[in-house]
Amino acid sequence: MTAWAIRGPGRIARGTSLYLACLYAENFRIFGSAPLKNGDTDASLSLDFGPATNVLVGENDSGKTAIIDAIRLCLLTTAADYYRITRDDFHVGPGGRAEAFKITCGFKDLTTEEQGVFLELLTTDDDGNVALYVTVKAELMEPLPPYRVSVTTRTGRDGQGPALDGAARELLKATYLRPLRDAEAELRSGRGSRLSQILAGYPAMRAQGDDDFDEESDSATTLVGILRRAERHIGDNEAVAAARKDINTGYLNKFSIGSDVLRAEIGVAGDATLARALERLELTLFAGTGEWTRHGLGYNNALFMAAELLLLGNSAFAPMLLIEEPEAHLHPQLQTRIMDLLRERADAKTAGKPPVQVILTTHSPNLASAIPVEHLTLVARGSTFRLAPGLTRLDEGDYAFLTRFLDVTKANLFFARSVAIVEGDAEAIVLPALAQAVGRSFNECGVSVVNVGGVGLFRYSRIFQRDDEQIPVAVACIRDRDLVPAGTSEEMRRKLKCSAEMTAQQITDHVAALTVEDSGHVRTFVSNHWTLEYDLAAASWTMATLMHQAVRTAVASKTTWPTAEKLADLDRAAQEEVKKWRESNVPLEQAALDIYEPLRMGRGSKPIAAHHAARLLQTTPVTEDDLPPYLVAAFTYLCSEV
Repeated sequence: MTAWAIRGPGRIARGTSLYLACLYAENFRIFGSAPLKNGDTDASLSLDFGPATNVLVGENDSGKTAIIDAIRLCLLTTAADYYRITRDDFHVGPGGRAEAFKITCGFKDLTTEEQGVFLELLTTDDDGNVALYVTVKAELMEPLPPYRVSVTTRTGRDGQGPALDGAARELLKATYLRPLRDAEAELRSGRGSRLSQILAGYPAMRAQGDDDFDEESDSATTLVGILRRAERHIGDNEAVAAARKDINTGYLNKFSIGSDVLRAEIGVAGDATLARALERLELTLFAGTGEWTRHGLGYNNALFMAAELLLLGNSAFAPMLLIEEPEAHLHPQLQTRIMDLLRERADAKTAGKPPVQVILTTHSPNLASAIPVEHLTLVARGSTFRLAPGLTRLDEGDYAFLTRFLDVTKANLFFARSVAIVEGDAEAIVLPALAQAVGRSFNECGVSVVNVGGVGLFRYSRIFQRDDEQIPVAVACIRDRDLVPAGTSEEMRRKLKCSAEMTAQQITDHVAALTVEDSGHVRTFVSNHWTLEYDLAAASWTMATLMHQAVRTAVASKTTWPTAEKLADLDRAAQEEVKKWRESNVPLEQAALDIYEPLRMGRGSKPIAAHHAARLLQTTPVTEDDLPPYLVAAFTYLCSEV
């Protein structure tokens, strides 16, 4: 980041480096006072940031906004908004509402020049590392309304250092974009407008505050000079002069008493200053046309972010952007473009402009998939988990893999209470329907299904695995055992092993090899026999009937999609065939082989069969006793609290 060092009175020169490196909070909102422990829902906040892009992801009410607000409260922002601490900001834990909270922002990697700016405010640790800490302490002064709050802002890790003066606070202010912002209103003209604040910080505007209006030549080039010239011409306007004369002679003169003569002037409202000139400006958008037209919320939101980045691009010191939900009102492609721009401004200098530290929150899988995993911080139930290298079980190859393959459909895992990782389209289609049928709704339990297609299953699960505190998200990896049962033909068996030809220990070892990655809250659930489709058909006659209907329909669907009448005929024929098997005492395992055979031999599509199975589950009563035990165990785990 750009910094300045003192070089004589009021002079500073460019350097690089200082950034917000850490944030601590105790008893603020969702964050309590206890150190983080596994399963602890009353933990304090201790979060590190990188110098470039930091993206906070997680479900609603997990603590993302509290993190942004903690930074706002500690550092203040460049906008004219005011953060008023209320009773609701004090944490409520098992012992009731806290009477005080503390927030600390720590800046590290200060250059020599930056250390000179904050010389008396710095903290040095035992290793000689220098940091700047800003600590806000708030205390409830009264237990009853109006709940007055005492607030102090000092430096030091514990807030015991010198007070942070106004000049230092100005240097450290962050730019903040609130969620659900009214971008169009922010860019309108008016007193104290956000656009006027942004332009006031633009270097080229500094000289525009000079009054260069020349009455003799009637010329001006600066904004203040142009404003003075406009005032002169407005005052000389015939209509304005006539109205002024009429007001003075016709009315105000009659109100005069003694020597108090009342006289009015008509002119431009306000004084001729740069601030007033800028407040008369507004920013509008022209998109592909030569004329202005009203645009939607999305394009206005993009325009507003461009204006804020203009201010940050010319910031003199430690530029930082706090932004909540940059995806607001933006379609997916524009979300990606915005994310690319933010990363470009955060990762390196652009055209001589200082890099911007970006800290943002999002609920968008589009944005979460557009940023490398190492820049993400998962916020879950009041705890934070950075996904940077060294903090997860992911290795260098995993990070590279996920950067390429973690797409929008998979990125929803960052916002889930539980995650089911499956190996194919069929599982992704039918498992939610099965869970719904037995009263384990994935939607109600906040379960995201991630289909990895049989490649890199554990690369995704390792996102949630750590050596210290575990992420409170249940992750179920659902896999096929791929051991064929006795009686399977060579054509169907191919290269797979037969469970009937293996010892119990060999089978145990085979399953253990499929679950070797289990740790923390990651569990692998392996099919009881072969594949999902076979195991469903072999679980009960109810599921055998349903799967036979689905598979027969999938075979018929390979040439022409069946009509509703044809579907009904296929379903009845499958039911009759299963009925005959049962009357002939055909073993369920043999029936399951016959049911699965068309899918195994490629005469029907597994995803299409799964689609029809999901359709039939809407009208077929199913209980957990009808399902394979491994699926019941997986559903139970996914719908439980970890």
